[in-house]
Amino acid sequence: MDNKKKFCQSCGMPLDKRTNNEGTNADGSKSEKFCMYCYQNGVLAGEGMTVDEFQEFCRQAMIKNGHNKLKAWLFTRGFRRLERWKKQ
Repeated sequence: MDNKKKFCQSCGMPLDKRTNNEGTNADGSKSEKFCMYCYQNGVLAGEGMTVDEFQEFCRQAMIKNGHNKLKAWLFTRGFRRLERWKKQ
């Protein structure tokens, strides 16, 4: 059994089959790399955005959904370490 926790490689959200928050591939299967907010039907959210733009987009979405500004900043500051953004 694999106990290693997986995280979305776009935004860092924990991926959990129990909460069914995995994104979907173009064929409808579940993604093992991306969450449902970042990846739907094989398409990454924020395509064409820089890491800084996507980080700000996510930070603002978290604030809009009730998270405080500090928490939103803390949760989005590590994007550059994720697979999607390492190339930028």
